[in-house]
Amino acid sequence: MKELLSCVLDIGEQMLLCGAEVHRVEDSVKRMCYAFGATRVDVFIITSTMITTVYNQEHMPFTQTRRITGTGTDIERLHKLNALSRRICSEQMTISEIRGEFEEILKTKCYPFWLECVSCALIAGAFTLFFGGTLIEALVSLVVGTLIKLVLRFTEFALMNAVFAKFLCTFLASVLAFGAMKAGIIGNIDKVMIGNIMSLIPGIGLTAAMRDLFTGDSIAGLLHTFDAVMTALAIAAGYFLFTCTLGGL
Repeated sequence: MKELLSCVLDIGEQMLLCGAEVHRVEDSVKRMCYAFGATRVDVFIITSTMITTVYNQEHMPFTQTRRITGTGTDIERLHKLNALSRRICSEQMTISEIRGEFEEILKTKCYPFWLECVSCALIAGAFTLFFGGTLIEALVSLVVGTLIKLVLRFTEFALMNAVFAKFLCTFLASVLAFGAMKAGIIGNIDKVMIGNIMSLIPGIGLTAAMRDLFTGDSIAGLLHTFDAVMTALAIAAGYFLFTCTLGGL
């Protein structure tokens, strides 16, 4: 039962890291444990902690906890983890088989970094055009969006706080747009700034917060909401710092 619980929590932890909502992970953990003969399963999950107690046929409790130190969005890996959890519930899989498939899922390659840079650039340029920017301003947004993605990757390697990273990226985007305006490439920085800030706004985080609140996971929902609000304030603070330092030039 200890080995089973460890395996199940590994799957649940990866689901949280891939962006799954708390209710989905709690339900998956319960179903997988019951599929292996547990008589009772108590699961408590918030954005940073997993605590699970499982009772076997002899009513002996086994408890394990996990500290969740990060978050992200990987829909493809989440889909594979969901499929694995369903297979565990519907088929008689051994622990070794589960471990083997779990390791294969972890080896799934993410999208290449150059493609992420291209995506961020296109998003920034498209939003600039959407909000009324010119083609030249959209091209500037393409460059700024690429540089922002490079800075975000650097902050990940440096283990920098995600909120501070968004603050740094907003300030950098403001400075780059300001430099393009001073060089005479664009007339003003408004549309370029809007296009790049749109890719930094925590839309997924706020959606996850509302979803958790609607499903009754109040603590997780409030934590997600607080994280989204802090990110939004960091974005505003980055632009405010630029305004105070360079905006008057």
